[in-house]
Order: sequence, then structure tokens, then C-alpha cells
Amino acid sequence: MYGICHLSAVPCRREPSDKSEMVSQLLFGDHFEVVEKSGSWHRIVTAWDQYDCWIDRKQYMTISKVTFDNLNNNPAPVANELVQVITDQKSGHSFPIPVGSSLPFFHGGHCQIEDRTYRYHGTAKPFAETNDRVAIVETAYLFLNSPYLWGGRSPFGIDCSGLTQIVFKVNGFRLKRDAYQQVELGAAYSFVEEAQPGDLAFFDNEEGRITHVGIVAGVNRIIHASGRVRVDHFDHYGIFTPERGGYTHNLRVIKNTFA
Repeated sequence: MYGICHLSAVPCRREPSDKSEMVSQLLFGDHFEVVEKSGSWHRIVTAWDQYDCWIDRKQYMTISKVTFDNLNNNPAPVANELVQVITDQKSGHSFPIPVGSSLPFFHGGHCQIEDRTYRYHGTAKPFAETNDRVAIVETAYLFLNSPYLWGGRSPFGIDCSGLTQIVFKVNGFRLKRDAYQQVELGAAYSFVEEAQPGDLAFFDNEEGRITHVGIVAGVNRIIHASGRVRVDHFDHYGIFTPERGGYTHNLRVIKNTFA
């Protein structure tokens, strides 16, 4: 069984319960396979990043395997405005979708999900690698001051790896969901001075586990989600947070994701 998100953003839970921790979100156009059912809760594996989580059956639309395979083989264009309106032509209902949402079978300002046509009122980008470091930083700046939300992937609430994943998606790169997964990509620099805008910097905890990620925004500057999306100073020690008067994140490695 296969499905697709046809709402602005849907919470993904660790367990099949509204009380369970939100570990991620589906954005409009995210498609997936249903692998297990428990009452009104369905466990899914997302096509984009193979993320395993639970969602409420009432919050997605069923699609055929043919549609699922077509979406896998033809990555959809991506909404690249911070927030824009989309209209269900069948019902006439409009609702907002955030940057990074997918627009299946997009053509002439419309996208198609099975027998439903949606009119998108903004601009979209084809999913294609840009290799443009400036564009990655500019996309990240769209999220400035967005509140931190564990599991979030939208400007209304986002976590550190959600920020990097969506920013890179808009620019044609496929990243895994969590920081400890994202660190596996790219080539490591030997010195912090080698880092370039658009690279990913990873930070660990006292046990050595990768727990935080941000995007290099310039010389000794990083944009990341911590309380809110913000720009801070960083160096070979980590991230310096003025409000705390010290370092709050310990630098582990910087990766050239273009390598």
C-alpha cells in the first residue's frame, strides 16, 4: 500500500499514538510505502529518505504503485517560496504549503495527485543539483528566526537536521533525515579554515554521538537551528553563543558535501 501527503505538514510519530514523540514531518507531496497498520495508525517508510515512522491514517491520500514508482523515477519540482498557497481544484479549498514541499507531476502551475489537481500559486524549482554554494546559503537564510521544533521540517518549526535536509532538497540534493546519518556523506576537511559556504558542520556530545548540524555561511559563521534558526560564530572548538557567553556545541567535523 502506498500514500502521499496532501496536507501542509503531517507529524510523524515514534510510536502509533498522538502522545508519542514527533520525530519528523511529512510535507505536501512527500510519498511513502505503508509497511504496517495498528488501528488508525500506519507505519510508513518514506521514499525520499527511507525514514521509518508512524502517521495517522486520516492524514494522507492513498496512491497506486504506478504513481509511487513514477514519483520515484521522476523527482518532483520543489516549492521554493517560504510559504505559498495551493488550491485543490476539486473542492476549491486553499491552504499554505512551505518551502521544500514537492509538487508531483507539476506543469503549467498545476500538480496532479491521482484524480486531484492542485493549483500552486508560487514558483517552483526542478529537482536538480545546482552545485551553487551561494544558493544553499541564501535558501538557509529564508528560515532565519524560525522556531526550533524537534522533528520539524517547516519554517513554522524546524530542527537542525530538518533545516539542512530541506535547504539541500531545494537545491537538488538528497540528504538523510538525522544529523548522525547526514555526517556519512561528503569528504571531511582537515582544518576548519578549509570550509566553504554551503558545507555542513557536525557537532557531537560528550559520548561522541553526532547530535547537531549546521550550514557554513561564511568565514567562521554558521547558520543552524538552536532555539531558533540563527547565525553564530564557530571555530575549531565549536559554536560560540553570545547569550551563553561560551561554546554550546562541540565541533566534530566539517564535510564538503560537493565532493
